[in-house]
Amino acid sequence: MENKQFSLPSQRNYEYAYTLAYKLAAEKLAKTQDIEQQCRMSGAQYLEIDSQRFIILQFLGRSYQVTLPDIDITPVDSQEAVPLKTKVLILHYLTRAKGTPLANKMITFKELPEGAIYFPTFAKRTIRPLVDYLGEEPHQLIDTARKLGGREVDYGDVAVTISAFYYVPITLVLWRADEEFAPSGSILFDATIADYLSTEDITVLCETIVWKLVRILKQD
Repeated sequence: MENKQFSLPSQRNYEYAYTLAYKLAAEKLAKTQDIEQQCRMSGAQYLEIDSQRFIILQFLGRSYQVTLPDIDITPVDSQEAVPLKTKVLILHYLTRAKGTPLANKMITFKELPEGAIYFPTFAKRTIRPLVDYLGEEPHQLIDTARKLGGREVDYGDVAVTISAFYYVPITLVLWRADEEFAPSGSILFDATIADYLSTEDITVLCETIVWKLVRILKQD
């Protein structure tokens, strides 16, 4: 999706919006002339087995298989249904990937294309629940994030980096409350992220990560 389409679908139109987005992304991938090259640029693996073609890639610590040419997406380790939102993210990543090496330079959402305009929406959907559920006991973020393949990093009071895709590390940062300030948080990105996902997709991805962490926390 392009940035001009950033407005989020209402609940009533959610299914239609994501079904259309999936259809368009699947068509784009199916028309890609050099699938092997596109896989290299996304860090995915291209396989041909008995005349069948597959793409294998990692998303949030789990392997997914994209079957070509019908563009069916399934987890490698099970037959469970993949959420439509996840399918769209996977296809958008695959088709947009430019193979740009990580810059190892952190940027904020406001530094993304049109990010400053849409930051209030981003913060409401991602940073607020992160702080609401983990801000009071930020150390819990470390163990919780490990279940998504995350690792502890040195930002704020507590921070983790989760590799959403091969070229898309997402860093979640928390600051503890003190006598003057309530707990707070931030989400940081490698400066190359716009070469892999649109600003809208980055919002959806971060929302997905945060709520996965919340569900893991509640299960423990």
